Amino acid sequence: MDRFDAMRLFVRVAESGSFSAVARQMNLARSAVTRQVAGLEALLGARLLARTTRRLSLTSAGAAYLEKCRVILNLVEAAETDLVEDRQIPRGPIRMSVPLSFGIRHLSPLLLEFASLYPEVALDTEYSDQRSNLFEAGLDLTIRITRRLEPGDVARRISSSRMMVVAAPDYLARHGKPRHPADLVHHECLGYTGASTQKWDFIIDGQMQSFPVRGRLQANNGDVLLFAAASGFGIGYEPGFICADALAAGQVRQILADFPIPELGIYAVLPGNRLVPHRVRVLVDFLAARLEVDPPWEAAKRRKTSA
Repeated sequence: MDRFDAMRLFVRVAESGSFSAVARQMNLARSAVTRQVAGLEALLGARLLARTTRRLSLTSAGAAYLEKCRVILNLVEAAETDLVEDRQIPRGPIRMSVPLSFGIRHLSPLLLEFASLYPEVALDTEYSDQRSNLFEAGLDLTIRITRRLEPGDVARRISSSRMMVVAAPDYLARHGKPRHPADLVHHECLGYTGASTQKWDFIIDGQMQSFPVRGRLQANNGDVLLFAAASGFGIGYEPGFICADALAAGQVRQILADFPIPELGIYAVLPGNRLVPHRVRVLVDFLAARLEVDPPWEAAKRRKTSA
């Protein structure tokens, strides 16, 4: 490897905190990765990484060198990209992670369309609601659905969706319809175990308020909870991208519509402090073009309104 390759390898190890993870991502022997970093340290005459049996951490010299490496490598990649990007055909692998229900319902057809448009791009997609560390997992991109990003996240907003409270007509006939979010405590509410708390948020008189809910059915997947709601087992608190079709079909009804719920942002999150490869930027632009202005779940809501 040349000097730039060794620098790139060091940056990957520093960001992931693991020689083994980088070796797996790059299909190299762990000893080869260790040897390259050790060679870089010998060349510089400074220890960059402090190694113990349990963890890997940057030394003060390593932290300073890491920032300079990022600047240098970004400049090199930017210079190369500027020369070829206008005539470049997107090619190469993209590893990404997407939320399970949103990914299956709305991203899968778009990714197939993208693959047809750009046959020289290879897509490797993980469908999971687990939040992945992009560096540790060797990901180029993850789709995250949240009200607020984490500090330091490098992201582009590609769409949005509102939460809605829904229940089956049969459930409402048997148990009555709550008139205020405070009434939910007296109902069977279907809990999403991925949430940090079993409280549902509403905007009351311009202020965010949280209301406790209870229920005997919980799950870590929104489609499962929607199925339970449509089957009359309780009240669901669902994003529009999951429940819009069920609303349009009359399987569930929206309730408490007079009490708005904060919007969810849908983001493409990228590894920070790195030049984004051309193929990844093309994919993000493609997804934003399809989802930002008129997402399919909004079209489903309009079908319900016009019916």
